Amino acid sequence: MIRRTRLARIGAWAVALAVSVPFVILLLQSFVESWRAPAVLPQRFGLRAWSIVLAEGTAARPALVNSALVALATTTIALFLAWPAARALGESRLRRPTLVVVVMTLPVLVPPYAVGTGLAEWFIRLGLVDSLFALILAHMVYVLPYVVLLLASGFGREVESLEEAACAMGAGTVHRLRLVTIPAIAPSLALAALMGFLVSWGQYGTSLSVGGGIAMLPVVLVPFVQADPPVAAALGSLFLAPAVFALIVASRQDRMN
Repeated sequence: MIRRTRLARIGAWAVALAVSVPFVILLLQSFVESWRAPAVLPQRFGLRAWSIVLAEGTAARPALVNSALVALATTTIALFLAWPAARALGESRLRRPTLVVVVMTLPVLVPPYAVGTGLAEWFIRLGLVDSLFALILAHMVYVLPYVVLLLASGFGREVESLEEAACAMGAGTVHRLRLVTIPAIAPSLALAALMGFLVSWGQYGTSLSVGGGIAMLPVVLVPFVQADPPVAAALGSLFLAPAVFALIVASRQDRMN
């Protein structure tokens, strides 16, 4: 039994190391100033790429701020909009839940740039294109299905029974929500918020077609991939920061539980 446990740990660490290699190389490349083939290791390190990314007047700073604002706003609005639908799905109140899920996830199956192009045409007619509000609406198309499905997993008969017990004890709507419902679905709520943020954070095609002249981190990153790989690596490291931070928080929370 002890031997199997050791082998399982070794296997888990081996997989983790194999998966982390590309990200380590990405971070390493962001500090490279000279790395000529066929050399295995860089010839010279430096902070040139980071100085370009963090310098005032570059597109990286506003892109980082815009991406964070859009992702936070989209996730927050999606959680409010998704709550009734997620509750209906989780408590099996719909007659044809499978059909509802299929229809709701259709936008996810279509290439983001195609959806963004179609949305951009309508946004131009409505005068909403090239604005943060337009980006939030466009990202909502992708964020909302994920948030609804993940949030629905937290609702069920147990939550409903707890709410009924709290109501019988005289708890009002606000108190039931704050003291019973939210704590009961906290894991699903946190997962839905995290996934919604990351989906919005990583939108490239939709941000490019709808945002146009607004600097967004994925849009700013892509042109540097061929023009200046170290700068692209630095931007990519910033791009991965929220996901890495979320994984660290989730792993610590899991250990505490």
